[in-house]
Amino acid sequence: QVQLVESGGGLVQPGGSLRLSCAAYGIIFSINAMGWYRQAPGKQRELVASISIGGSTNYVDSVEGRFTISRDNAKNTVYLQMNSLKPEDTAVYYCNAIKAGYYPKYDTWGQGTQVTVSS
Repeated sequence: QVQLVESGGGLVQPGGSLRLSCAAYGIIFSINAMGWYRQAPGKQRELVASISIGGSTNYVDSVEGRFTISRDNAKNTVYLQMNSLKPEDTAVYYCNAIKAGYYPKYDTWGQGTQVTVSS
C-alpha cells in the first residue's frame, strides 16, 4: 500500500526558507522519479519540482533558482529546500512519484504540508 508522508511546512515571512520532507512507503523508491506538487486555494495542483532516478532535476519557472529538490534513496525520502519564499508560494505541498515526466504516478496522496508565506 502506497503511503506518502509530507512534513516541514509552516508560516514564514517573505524571503525566508523552509525545508520540506516526504517519506514514501510501499513503493520501490529508488526506481521512481519523484516530484513536489503544490495546490493553492482555488487553483489546480501543479508540479513545481522533479528529480529523476539519476538525480537530474527540473523546476517550474516560478521557482527556478529558489527551490532545490533532492532525494535520499536510503531513507526513501525526497526533500524540497525552499529559499527566498514569496507570498505566491503559499500552498499545500504534496509529493508523488512521477510518470511521463509530469503526471502523478499514484492515485494516493498524502495529507500534504501547508506552506504560508506572509508578513
